[in-house]
Amino acid sequence: MIDIVVLAAGQGKRMGGPIPKALVPVKGRPMVSYVLKALEEAQLNEPVVVVGYSADSVRKALGDSFRYAEQTEQLGTGHAVRTGLSAVNEDAQAVIVVYCDQPLISSETLRALAATHKDTKPAITMATVKVDDFNEWRAPFYDFGRIVRNAQGSIEKSVEKKDATPEQLAITELNPCYFCFDKQWLTESLPKLSNTNSQKEYYLTDLVAFAIKEGKTIAHVTIPAHEALGANTPEQLMVVEKFLE
Repeated sequence: MIDIVVLAAGQGKRMGGPIPKALVPVKGRPMVSYVLKALEEAQLNEPVVVVGYSADSVRKALGDSFRYAEQTEQLGTGHAVRTGLSAVNEDAQAVIVVYCDQPLISSETLRALAATHKDTKPAITMATVKVDDFNEWRAPFYDFGRIVRNAQGSIEKSVEKKDATPEQLAITELNPCYFCFDKQWLTESLPKLSNTNSQKEYYLTDLVAFAIKEGKTIAHVTIPAHEALGANTPEQLMVVEKFLE
């Protein structure tokens, strides 16, 4: 069984209002509803929704059809997933993690993540995105982590923009942070995350480096670039809405 964790605990400060990020309207619907609809269409398990900021309003808006886990402190994506694991089914073998602020994710991508993970049984199955450049609507991708591959074509590492060399910044294969994890490995690895960074947060993306260092298999699926677009600012929201027209 593959279980699902949806990260929806953020405040969405860059949106400029008090509404929790998950409930920011996108074409008249709460942003997170697009993600939940894609999960429903993918016919995957009922998700665990990790709530935090204004948790009661998010629960009220989404209703009783979902399992919830509350992140009482905003300590990063790694901490949020660790919170979500508390509500994941005990017999789940794998966990897909998606974000409430990426409403263009499709059921096809979710099914591909699940199918690839079932077929290859790696520590991590991750989505990757390829773009031609960082111009126009693709400009936000410049801030994404770069996928570095070895001579055999396997993923060697995922390098965050702030840590990338000029040569790595030129790479146009990117990490949108859609993951499917082996549950046991995820459970064992999350407590090893460190918050020794400028934000003092536990980053889920650090698990890619963990897996590579441990010699674990990392599988991947390449997805359409627009599906990785996030809506973190009003400007980004306008771009996302154009793809929903």
